[in-house]
Amino acid sequence: MHQIIAIIFDFDDTLAPDSTSGYLGRVGIDVPRFWQEEVQPLMDAGWDPVPAYFHKMIEKSDSGEIEPITRDSLARWGGELPLYAGVELIFDRLRDVAKRENPRVSLEFYLISSGIGEILRNTRIAHEFTEIWASDFNYDDKGRITFPRKIISFTDKTRYIFHVQKGIFGPDFIGKPFEVNRKIEPPKLRVPINQMIMVGDGYTDIPCFSLVSKGQGMAIGVYDVDKAEDREKRDRAWGFIEEGRVSNLVPADYSEKSALTWSLTMVVENMVKRISLAGHTYQG
Repeated sequence: MHQIIAIIFDFDDTLAPDSTSGYLGRVGIDVPRFWQEEVQPLMDAGWDPVPAYFHKMIEKSDSGEIEPITRDSLARWGGELPLYAGVELIFDRLRDVAKRENPRVSLEFYLISSGIGEILRNTRIAHEFTEIWASDFNYDDKGRITFPRKIISFTDKTRYIFHVQKGIFGPDFIGKPFEVNRKIEPPKLRVPINQMIMVGDGYTDIPCFSLVSKGQGMAIGVYDVDKAEDREKRDRAWGFIEEGRVSNLVPADYSEKSALTWSLTMVVENMVKRISLAGHTYQG
């Protein structure tokens, strides 16, 4: 056991520009107006962000102002949406790093996002993830969105850290949401938190950053270079460093010689060495 390192990613503004905003723009919705004049008033009235934007998307879909939002159109956008530089190659690069250090240590990738699951499960990189957890719509018999089926936001994300830790994912656990509460003794945990790396960018990632950092794992904050002129986003990113929520803060650039690729490489190398020295990979 304990021969696995888990790298856990957020998606929007971490691996790609905001996927929901991209979809809304694609179907003809005024994106700034949608967030500022339709979603924000709901949040000001006490709504949580994800149900607020899901509600407004359903309202838009039913209004006749645009073509109905469907499972198929969300999936098509997932296949088309742009990714940040180097994203499609980072998975194999990091697997090679781990294999070079110790071929008995394996690397797994997970995605925990507040974004729309139908989009994320149809991206060009979806196959790289052992599991994808995201917010989801229910669909009618014509494939149109009708109601939220799953909401993932803020501390909801930490639940899935424990799914990774305990190995509670895959077809055997569909429809069994309370399995994550099952007590598992530390020696039997599939991936200890100190063998996890969390990569994210925003407020919804803060609980995961904190949980992974307190568990002696590594939290890395990223920011979109193209949005660096946004003072609020820049201050928020720097705040993660000041508050000790992340160990490093770098641009969301996954190309071969980028600071982020270097950071991930160093963390993976050191985790593999630590696992090897502890003797986990050489028992029996």
